[in-house]
Amino acid sequence: MTRQLTVGLVQQPAWPDKARSLDASEASIRDLAGRGARLVMLQELHATHYFCQYEDPALFDLAEPLDGPTGTRLAELAAELDIVLMGSLFERRAPGIYHNTAVVYDGAKGAVGHYRKMHIPDDPGFYEKFYFTPGDHDAGLKQGFTPIDTSVGRLGVLVCWDQWYPEAARLMALAGAELLLYPTAIGWAPGDDDAEKTRQKDAWTLIQRSHAVANGVPVLVANRVGHEEDHSTVSEGIDFWGGSFVAGPQGELLAHAGTEPETLLVTLDLDHGENVRRIWPYLRDRRIDAYGDLTRRYRD
Repeated sequence: MTRQLTVGLVQQPAWPDKARSLDASEASIRDLAGRGARLVMLQELHATHYFCQYEDPALFDLAEPLDGPTGTRLAELAAELDIVLMGSLFERRAPGIYHNTAVVYDGAKGAVGHYRKMHIPDDPGFYEKFYFTPGDHDAGLKQGFTPIDTSVGRLGVLVCWDQWYPEAARLMALAGAELLLYPTAIGWAPGDDDAEKTRQKDAWTLIQRSHAVANGVPVLVANRVGHEEDHSTVSEGIDFWGGSFVAGPQGELLAHAGTEPETLLVTLDLDHGENVRRIWPYLRDRRIDAYGDLTRRYRD
C-alpha cells in the first residue's frame, strides 16, 4: 500500500475586480474538489490583477488582514468542500507593513498556517519591494522556511521569486516538507523575441524541477495566464505564460499546463520520495561541515 494524494492546481487570469477573480477561482476549486482533489492550490495574488507592474500608494487599499473578506471566503470554501486549500493574499499586517502571503486552510480547522514571501524582487515590471515587506524567519514561531502541517501532509509553501533559490527549497525539505508548493506570477514582456521567451520559460520550469530532484519531493507550481496592462503606461504590460505543472521527486513532469486557463489534477504517490531517497541519498551525503560560507553574501 502507498499513500495516495490527489492534488489540483488552478491556472487562471485575474482582474482588478476581486469578486470576479475569486468567482473564477471558486468555480475551479469546486470542479477540482468534485473530481477528487484533496489539496488544491491557487496562483500568487489570485484575487487581483498583478498590480506590482508600477508603484502607486493607492494600491495598498487592495490589502486585507489574514481574516479579511478574501481569507474568510477561502476558509469557508475549504470547510464546505473538506479540502486543504492554499490561497494567496496581499496581506495588511499593520500600518505600513504589508506582505505577499500564502495561507493554508484545512477543512473545518480553518487557517492552519501561512508563509510570507521571503525573497522580494525589484525588477522592471515587478516592483514588489515597493509593496511587500519580506517575511520573518523563526522556526520556533513557525515563520519563514518552515513547513505547514495539514491533514494531507507537511507542505513546504514558497512564493514565486523564492522559486529561484535552492536554499529555500532545501530548508523546507530539511524540515520535513513532503511537497513543495510554488504559487507564482511570471510572464514575458511582449517585446521579447521568441528565443528569449523560450529561454526564460525553460529556465523557470527547469529550476523548479531541479528542486524536486535535489530534495526527493514532488513540486507543485501554479502560475497565472493572460495579458495584464501596465496602468502607468510605462511598459507594454506582461503576458503571463501559464505553464503550471506538477513534478515528481525525480523531476518527472506528471502534468503540464499550456498558456490558457486550465486546471490540473494529479494523483501523487507520497511514498515514492522515500524510495528515491534510498537510491539517491543526497541528504545523507551533504557536507554540512563545509557549507559555512553559504551564509555570506559573496566569497571575496
